[in-house]
Formats: sequence, C-alpha cells, structure tokens
Amino acid sequence: MPQNEYIERWQKQHGKRLDHEERTRKRLARSSHKASESARSFTGLRAKLYAKKRHAEKIQMKKQIKAHEERNVKSSSAPAEPSSTPLPQYLLDRNQTTNNAKALSSQIKNKRAEKAAKFSVPLPKVKGISEEEMFKVVKTGKKTAKKGWKRMITKPTFVGPSFTRRPVKYERFIRPMGLRYKKAHVTHPELNVT
Repeated sequence: MPQNEYIERWQKQHGKRLDHEERTRKRLARSSHKASESARSFTGLRAKLYAKKRHAEKIQMKKQIKAHEERNVKSSSAPAEPSSTPLPQYLLDRNQTTNNAKALSSQIKNKRAEKAAKFSVPLPKVKGISEEEMFKVVKTGKKTAKKGWKRMITKPTFVGPSFTRRPVKYERFIRPMGLRYKKAHVTHPELNVT
C-alpha cells in the first residue's frame, strides 16, 4: 500500500466509527453554510479568488441542471388518430416543427459555431514573407563603420489605436507613417465581403 494511504489502511484493519455515516452526512449538510460564511468573511485577494472559484462552480452546476432538463424533455408524439375538426392553415405545422427541445438547442449552437468559424481572425491560408522582402536594413551611427541593427518595414503593418513610437535611439523596427494601419479587415470566405 502506498505510504500516504494510512487512513485507508487503518479503516481496513480496525473499521470505521459506528456513527461514521451520520457524521459524513452532517458534514456535507454543513458544507454549504460554511462556504457562504467564508464567502462573507474573506477580504482582499483571498475574497476575489474565492468568489471566482464559487462563480465557476455555480456556472458548472447550472450547465449540468440545464443538460439534465433537456434530456428529460421528451418529444411530443403525434396524436394517434387525426381529429375530425379541420385545422386552419397557420396551425398545421405547429406540432411538427419543434418536437425535440434538445435537437433545436444543439442546432442553434452548431449554427453559432459555424458563424464564428467563418469570421475567424487568423486566416488559414496566409503565406509567409521572407525577412529580406519584409525589412530593409538601415545603417546608423556617426562612425565610418556604421552599424546595421535597425530595420525599416516595407509592407503595410497593423498597429493598435494606442500605438506610440519608441525613442528614435532605441527604435529597432521603423514603421513608416504611410504603412501603419489602425484597423484590420477580416474577409468573409463565402460572401467575399470585408
């Protein structure tokens, strides 16, 4: 038996307390009270971390409950014999469209996922550009042997709205004003729309 399983070994040798089940049941019942008490009493960073943990747990629980409810929804079967009274045109397709709630919700989720995949920003078929094509070496310095550690960018580049240049002395990559863009256009592969 591994070294750290001494409690299990003791329980195998000597058995559990007579009121073990009762005590575990009571401890489980008290745990929610204890959790809420600690959530109220914690302060600072510990409180933030604890709240985040509880929030994640609650979301997980809600997801499980929702999945359970969806599983229990049974599709309403069509009536055994057709009714003698005729139905109007707009009520004819009522009982056929949304029989199964789970199927409908999964269909909506799939549609959303497809829509998100269409507008994915890292475009899959972008060919790489060589450094010689992308950068031009800029020589700097007062001495006769000028150093070539600076690079001038020759292609259009994306910079965010909060972009500021570094001091000229420390600027390794020079991005010319005409080649800076603050907006990136994402193309839609099917509609060919940006």
